[in-house]
Amino acid sequence: AGDRVLDVCAAPGGKATELGAKLNGSGVLIANDLSNSRARGLLKNIELFGIGNVLVLSEEPGKLVNYFPEYFDKILIDAPCSGEGMFRKDRKMVKAWEEHGPEFFVKIQRSIITQAAQMLKPGGMLLYSTCTFSPEEDEGSIAWFLQEHPDFSVIPIGSPYFSPGRPDWIADPAAGLEGTARLWPHHLRGEGHFAAVLQKSGDAPGRQIPTEPGIKAPKEVAEFASTAGAALPEGKFIPFGARVFLAPEELPMLRGLRVLRCGLELGELRKGRLDPAHAWALWLQTGALTLDLDRNDPLLRRYMAGESIPADFAG
Repeated sequence: AGDRVLDVCAAPGGKATELGAKLNGSGVLIANDLSNSRARGLLKNIELFGIGNVLVLSEEPGKLVNYFPEYFDKILIDAPCSGEGMFRKDRKMVKAWEEHGPEFFVKIQRSIITQAAQMLKPGGMLLYSTCTFSPEEDEGSIAWFLQEHPDFSVIPIGSPYFSPGRPDWIADPAAGLEGTARLWPHHLRGEGHFAAVLQKSGDAPGRQIPTEPGIKAPKEVAEFASTAGAALPEGKFIPFGARVFLAPEELPMLRGLRVLRCGLELGELRKGRLDPAHAWALWLQTGALTLDLDRNDPLLRRYMAGESIPADFAG
């Protein structure tokens, strides 16, 4: 609770939504994916899970370093990889592996983890994972990183469900690799994966960086919330054109970043009224702003046809 968390390669959002659930509305979650199309799928899943304290970006990880130096408490890297652990699940992965094998992905992985290290505060934790069996991309990438960054060390995962890492499978192992984890599909339900938890030495709060200025609460938002009995999370109001968002107080400066979402979308301002956003209703998760319609109610047919229907929430 209260952590600043970055999911570097977040699409389609399975891990980002779990991180959002753990934060439970506190702190800030930044979910990023370089692919704009994949990031839009990520955004949809973030909204479906009703996560409000989130910034969804579509940026090169290297660019984020300039915005978030030593800022995050925790960083997740579900790294691009050759996908050997997914062959059983998706046969197309075999063809992709033939086009781009481990050697191709090792360079990408080492670049991403190096950039992430610069965004982690002293004492912060980083989780690196892949869905491949390849030692070059798993123990190999972690060993290389530890040798290049002596201020990091492995935190042993030590789960009875996982097998220990295999330092004996690479030529130049680093200390602690046996504390990483391999997930074998013949030992548990699921596919093949590798995971390593690393910690940065030191103990210091995350660096303070400039924050995005907010605006006064638009009267249309306040009026709608009062009429509908809709709660609002803590935060500050951020305008994007006619759309209004409620973002965490410590939302960092956004200028120059490709932003898909900054906080919880409340709706669009239209001539003295607010058209509320679906994301707001999903965030509520309390039954507020819902209608129960009998199957014979003529409004139900209109609703199923995609029409707007009248509603007296006050009643």
